[in-house]
Formats: sequence, structure tokens, C-alpha cells
Amino acid sequence: MDRKDGMNYAPTYEAKPVVKPGEFIIAAIALDHGHIYGMCNGLVEAGAELKWVYDPDEEKVRAFIAKYPGARAAESMNEVLEDPEVRLIAAAAVPSERGPLGNKVMAHGKDYFTDKTPFTTLEQLESARAMVAATNQKYMAYFSERLHVESAIYAGRLIRQGAIGRVLQVIGLGPHRLNASSRPEWFFEREKYGGILCDIGSHQIEQFLYYTDCQDASVVHSKVANYNHSSYPELEDFGDANLVGDNGATQYFRVDWFTPDGLGTWGDGRTMIMGTEGYIELRKYSDIGRSNTPDHVYWVNGEGEHYEHVAGKVGFPFFGELILDCLNRTELAMTQAHVFKAAELCLRAQAQAMNLTPNQLK
Repeated sequence: MDRKDGMNYAPTYEAKPVVKPGEFIIAAIALDHGHIYGMCNGLVEAGAELKWVYDPDEEKVRAFIAKYPGARAAESMNEVLEDPEVRLIAAAAVPSERGPLGNKVMAHGKDYFTDKTPFTTLEQLESARAMVAATNQKYMAYFSERLHVESAIYAGRLIRQGAIGRVLQVIGLGPHRLNASSRPEWFFEREKYGGILCDIGSHQIEQFLYYTDCQDASVVHSKVANYNHSSYPELEDFGDANLVGDNGATQYFRVDWFTPDGLGTWGDGRTMIMGTEGYIELRKYSDIGRSNTPDHVYWVNGEGEHYEHVAGKVGFPFFGELILDCLNRTELAMTQAHVFKAAELCLRAQAQAMNLTPNQLK
């Protein structure tokens, strides 16, 4: 895994199957974003059997099969959709195509696991809600900055154990490296990627809902800008937002495409979680100037100051839980309401954002 390239961020962990071989068959389609590898890594490590891969780009399919030699190249998407053995389809389509693709998958009686952001419009979200209600299939999203980050998982455990009391505020910083030359054309087209708050902002809002145990929230204020990339006029290279949850907890987050070349990873992601009895700081991908390794957790409470480097110690339980949810029709990994609420709030933050782009203030 190239730690300097966030688009191809694909963590691995030791296999911990929750099912027997052949018990849970999956397929991968729409290989537009490199996150499909992280999604499939997690599912295969949890025991899923990857039967099919399909994408109209044969080069992408060849690269995928080189990574997962057990997968077969399908001649068409319908060959995958109509296979009764396939229980779940993982996809990392162009963001604007993720909602319609999910509806097609669910209409064929299969659960759907998409890369974030799950949607680029509220209309897509409402259509998916209706399809979930009609089919009872799952529309799950790969919020990798929590689900595939051991420090973020560990923080959730500390919170559930009461280590810092009731969570009052979450501050999230989500800088990313642009690597513009390696990005596909759709990445720079506003209608296709949805905007920075809709896209990488979705990670931050999902974490806020999770850590604060909010069921709903309001977007108080949000802003976007293209400060320094005029050659890509539809790109937003900066965004931030303030939210208030239904239990009174608050959030501020910032996302951007300004990671400097000197950083040893694709972004110095940080999360600060304040509770009534302490606080937690996550240095997710690096402890700059000290250790170019991920998953550093600092916390302080009534018992003292604490630090733990949790890389390789926690794992990624979401994927096994998702497989069991699909088999048992439960909601242990993530509720459908949670996925849809995170998606809704990032869309609302994007829609109401003030544009701070020079000469375009509104």
C-alpha cells in the first residue's frame, strides 16, 4: 500500500473469517476508485469469497485479478447481477453513479457496499431509501477513515467503556494529498464528485454521528473554496462545517487538498473528541516528526495521561460484522439509518455552503 496515495489506500490485516469457505459469495464491479481494494481486502479477510469482477475497462479488471486471482472476469454487469450465488456486490463507481448503481443491485436481490460518498444528490438518497424499503436489501457505505483505521476503532471502544464520559464535541481534520496528475477526469468535475463536503467530508460527519451517538444533526454553517487550483475550476480544495447533534453535541471539521509533499503519508488526519470526563486525540496516519506510522491514540481522563500505539492490535471488525448482518439480516456493523443520515448531512452541508473562492464570494 502506497502511504502517500490516499486514492489507493487499502489496509490489510490477518484473516479472521466469520464464515466457512463458500458460505458468503461477493463480487466487485465499477472499479473507478482505488478504495475498491480496501473494501475487498476487508471482506476477503473476514471470509468472503470473491467470485466475480466486472468493469468496462479491461486494464482495471486485469489489475484487479492480479491482486485477487480467484476472481473471474464477468462479460457483463448482468452476469454478476443475475448470479444467484452472489450475496453482496462491492462497488467504487464514479460518485454520481453510486446511487443509481445501488438501486440496480438491490433490485436484483443483493446487498450493496459502496465507496463513500454514497450519493451526490438528495434525490439519489431518497430513491435509495425507497428501494431499501421495497427490497429489504442493504445499502452500506465504506467510510474508511473510521472503519479501516485502528485508532478510530479504538477510540470508539474507549468511548463505549466510558473512558471520557459523555461526548460533547468532535473536531475532525481531514487533509488529503491531491496527486492531481494521477486523478481521473471525473475527480475534477463538480457534478460527478459532488463537492468536497459531500465527498471527503462524509467521513467526518459519519464519525461525528458515531462518536456522539447522535441520530440526527443540523448543519449550522458550512464553507467551500477553490483557493489555489485555478487550473481545475470545478475543484473545491477547501471545506469546513459546524454541526449540532440532536443530543446537543457539536462538531467542527475541515477537509482540504493541501497536504505538503514533505509529509510521509497522504494526509495528517486528526480527530479530537472531548467528553465530560476527558478527551481523546487520534493521530490517524502519522505522528509527525516522531513516527511515520499510523494509529497513535492519546487520551486524558481522571486516571491520568495515556498513550497507545494501536497499529496491528485492533483489527477491522466492521467487515465480519457486515457479512453476518447480510446473512442474518441484523444491523451490528452499521445501521441503515446511520448510513443514510451521514449521507444526508454531508449533502445538506454541501448544498448550503458559502463559497469563499477568490472573486466568487456569495
